[in-house]
Amino acid sequence: MKTLETERLMLRLWQESDLSDFYEYASVPGVGEMAGWPHHTNIDVSRGILKKFIDGGNEYALVLKSENKVIGSLGIFDRAPVESYKAGVQREIGYVLSRAYWGMGLMPEAVQEVIRYAFEELGVDALWCGHFLENDQSRRVVEKSGFKFYCDSKFEAKQLGKIFDDKKYILTKEDYKN
Repeated sequence: MKTLETERLMLRLWQESDLSDFYEYASVPGVGEMAGWPHHTNIDVSRGILKKFIDGGNEYALVLKSENKVIGSLGIFDRAPVESYKAGVQREIGYVLSRAYWGMGLMPEAVQEVIRYAFEELGVDALWCGHFLENDQSRRVVEKSGFKFYCDSKFEAKQLGKIFDDKKYILTKEDYKN
C-alpha cells in the first residue's frame, strides 16, 4: 500500500511512533465497539494491535495534516468472493475514526480516496463495506461514498462476545466509473 493524500488527510502505513495517538482514540468507550472490538483498556493493548497493523500492512493510519496527528484507521482487506456475487478481485474496507473528529466529513474524504486507489491502481473489481444496524455514522459514510445496499446479515464480534445485525454494501468498478 502506498501513501495516499486528500485535502486534509494523509493515509499512510502505521509507525511505532503512532502509539500515543492510537491509544488516545482507541481507548474511548464506544469507538471500537462500533467496529466490533472492545475499547483499549491500557496502552499495552494498543501496542500489541499496532504491531499487528505494522506487520499486516493493510491498514492505513489516518493522519490529520493540520495537526500531524493520527485520528483513525482505514483498512483494505482481502475478501473471498460472495457466493451470490461473482466478480474477479474483491476487497472489503473497514474504518474507525476518533470520536473527537466525527461529523467533519473526514471519513468520507478518506474512503473516497481509497475507493479511487482500489479501482484505479489496485485493479479491484468490487469493494464491500458494512456497518452494524445501529451505527448511523458509518451508514452515512457508506451512503456518501456511493456504495449500494446488498443484503442484511449478521456479524460475529468475537472479541465482544456478540452477534450484531449488520448491513452489507457493494461498489462495483462499473458503478465507480459511472
